[in-house]
Amino acid sequence: MGGLEEQLGRDLDAIRDAGLWRELRQVESAQAARITLGGREWINFSSNDYLGLAGHPALGQAAKEAVERFGTGSGASRLVCGSLQPHHELEATLAGWLGAESALAFSSGFAAAQGALTSLLGQGDVVILDKKAHASMIDAAKLSGATLRVFRHNDLGNLEQRLQWAAAQGGRVLVATESLFSMDGDRAPLAGIVELKERYGAWLMLDEAHALGLYGPLGQGLAAIDGLAKRIEIRMGTLGKAVGAAGGFICGSGSLIELLVNKARSFIFSTAPSPAASAAARAGVELIQGGEGESLRAQLWQRVEELRRGVESLGWSAPAGPSSILPLIVGGEAKAMAMMEKLREAGFFIPAIRYPTVARNEARLRVTVSASHTSGDVQGLLDALGQAVTR
Repeated sequence: MGGLEEQLGRDLDAIRDAGLWRELRQVESAQAARITLGGREWINFSSNDYLGLAGHPALGQAAKEAVERFGTGSGASRLVCGSLQPHHELEATLAGWLGAESALAFSSGFAAAQGALTSLLGQGDVVILDKKAHASMIDAAKLSGATLRVFRHNDLGNLEQRLQWAAAQGGRVLVATESLFSMDGDRAPLAGIVELKERYGAWLMLDEAHALGLYGPLGQGLAAIDGLAKRIEIRMGTLGKAVGAAGGFICGSGSLIELLVNKARSFIFSTAPSPAASAAARAGVELIQGGEGESLRAQLWQRVEELRRGVESLGWSAPAGPSSILPLIVGGEAKAMAMMEKLREAGFFIPAIRYPTVARNEARLRVTVSASHTSGDVQGLLDALGQAVTR
């Protein structure tokens, strides 16, 4: 078997040989449409900071004021003495924004998914996941002890088959999916999913991580567009994408949130989020709902349309509806890495996305657009992509 270092060496060699080696890259600037790495400026088309709020002065000022009043750390878990005023204000703001009875903030979206699914489900229950659901949901479903079933991506017929089977098992049944999928930029057929889960007496947990702030009235997400939000039992979101801060949350009924406070291990046994992060997130949510938020969304969708038309002219397909995520699928891992390097030579930062984040031979450049990008940024990227494809 060998010692630990010998075994680790073999594991690392296997990762390298498979073309799946990853490394951390130190960013030497604020998160923005332009970032600095290794002393060089890059045009950044890889961030989930869709509205450009991560460096917004209003969020920075809110964080500064929170640090001055509440310090840098929360000191304890929320149920001990770490439940600070910024946490409660953030949760009230989230609930008001999304029209929910209550909300609960977590240290991350991953922790929110884990806390919710492991609190609601156990042995004898069934969780049904979209095949392309986020890793946080997959891991949480496994950890819950419930029976896990997967339905084909966005396939309502296959979902109904799973629901028919699950209804005969006798336990709780929960369907979990994303509203806007993080790697493909496509949307779930929400109206159909809601109808099916109600027909078979199941619950629905909807991850709106990549939709909140961008879609619907006041950026309330895709569930708000068709008036479906009130029919969805558990809504999940993150605060580190369009909101521009950090953390995750669950919103729903008052009873749901009370249950999570009492059962969610990722909440109970974690030190509370920093007051600065919670205050910044609240400022981001408030900004999203105002006139500046509307303006930023309009800028974002204009850039998205420019990029969409351009990539389609180069032969790539784009998601069916407007999406800030445009996956340029190139196939093999080596090919994706080579294209990434060509774009780097042209000054564009777009890391290749490879297995296991996406399926094997579906490696891609996941291009994400921000309201902070200019038309010139988009045209420059299109020119570089054209050169990378024809070279």
